[in-house]
Amino acid sequence: MKTDVRLADLTTLRVGGPADRLIEATTEEELITAVRDADAAAEPVLLLSGGSNVVIADDGFRGTVIKVANRGIRVDADACSGAMIHVAAGEDWDEVVQRAIAEEWSGLESMSGIPGLAGSTPVQNVGAYGHEVAETIASVRVWDRVDNAVRTIFAADCGFSYRTSRFKAEPARYVVLEVAFQLPLGDLSAPIGYAELSRVLGVEQGQRAPMTDVREAVLGLRRSKGMVLDEADHDTWSAGSFFTNPMLEATADVPAGAPQWPQPDGRVKTSAAWLIEHAGVAKGFAIGGAAVSSKHTLALTNRGDATAKEILALAAHVRAEVHQAFGITLTNEPVLVNCSL
Repeated sequence: MKTDVRLADLTTLRVGGPADRLIEATTEEELITAVRDADAAAEPVLLLSGGSNVVIADDGFRGTVIKVANRGIRVDADACSGAMIHVAAGEDWDEVVQRAIAEEWSGLESMSGIPGLAGSTPVQNVGAYGHEVAETIASVRVWDRVDNAVRTIFAADCGFSYRTSRFKAEPARYVVLEVAFQLPLGDLSAPIGYAELSRVLGVEQGQRAPMTDVREAVLGLRRSKGMVLDEADHDTWSAGSFFTNPMLEATADVPAGAPQWPQPDGRVKTSAAWLIEHAGVAKGFAIGGAAVSSKHTLALTNRGDATAKEILALAAHVRAEVHQAFGITLTNEPVLVNCSL
């Protein structure tokens, strides 16, 4: 256990005040014990994964921060059923993707370069370039803080939807311990489902490409948008996309000229980046040390000395400009700890 830990050092946005205590849980047993003991003592708990999707207040967190750091991957693979890989929550996500490509387990390659740990992926239903982890997750093992028991929740019961899940809806209940992915075998990717990626690869949407090519193309696109972590590039000092793409009730609700993607439930998804740009918020617009990325309007960045207060002020400004221009309220994607918009 460490005391008075500066949480900014544990996040990709690099803002956040101190925590009273920090426990790094390197095994599943340590993770469960740390959470159970804190709950028994009625101690406030913050579970911190890779720190890539969180904004922590300048006042920090009064309580115990538990850093998820359990490791391990178990694999069952055969030619008929493919590969079932059981990934501990503390495994680095991009390392999991790299191993999947090397082992010819298909389905994760479009999510190359996403920072954070594997245990966070089902919580946010992480996705990129036309695919999301809900397509490949078979089950999620969790510690249920209400029932005080380890449970396995199968994909059908995970409540997956666009950038959300059962685990995100009940953040105080579930601690992800391990995620099981069911992946087909082969050296070709899942069908390419994103127009920008298909153009770079030179294939039609719906076709497949070598997974190694898909990874390189995705990393190139992400770097061009400041979405691959780089110590020297302040455009990457962010929490990734700060806002989710709005889901509107009907095509008529989509602003003229904005991208639109019909959804299975009848709603229509549009582009938050397009809304921000067409609301007049320019790349590089800054409030104090916080600025809209010079590469991608969806990323709010720390130019080196930003505070959480400045990041949130910038986010509030962006959201207000979009609402004034289009009547659409953007929803933040990062988790806000001890702060709000």
